[in-house]
Amino acid sequence: MLLYFLRHGEADWPNWKKSDDNRPLTKRGKKEMREVGAFLKLIKAKPDLIVTSPLPRASQTAEIAAGRLKVKYREDKLLAPGFDRDDLEQLLKKYPSESLMIVGHEPDFTEVISDLTGASLKLSKAGTALVELNRSWHNGRLLWLFPPRIATA
Repeated sequence: MLLYFLRHGEADWPNWKKSDDNRPLTKRGKKEMREVGAFLKLIKAKPDLIVTSPLPRASQTAEIAAGRLKVKYREDKLLAPGFDRDDLEQLLKKYPSESLMIVGHEPDFTEVISDLTGASLKLSKAGTALVELNRSWHNGRLLWLFPPRIATA
């Protein structure tokens, strides 16, 4: 199984006074995600479905990626901050697929990818990783990791 991890784009608002959970993508974050989505299409990323955290910055990221890749997306609370290996297993049972993209947050994604693959990494904002999971979903291989700047190179 192929599992794409896509971290949400930039959502840093210096004078944000509302809950952190409500932060949307910035203008720059939206532009960057359009570029990342175009790059994913260029390299022929083919998820069957995109599942996203319900937080605005993640769901906006998923919407942009889904539009570029011409695939459906849906929100799931399992991908909210605090996502871990147990949540991943529940998610994979809920959305059986040969190729799934999940959109979420740090440090959750780095920890899950590291736990699955043994890799030492950090997933930057708007960064994408592809992990090939074994049949049991307990281990995997990190196939690639791209920071967003590669999409604009």
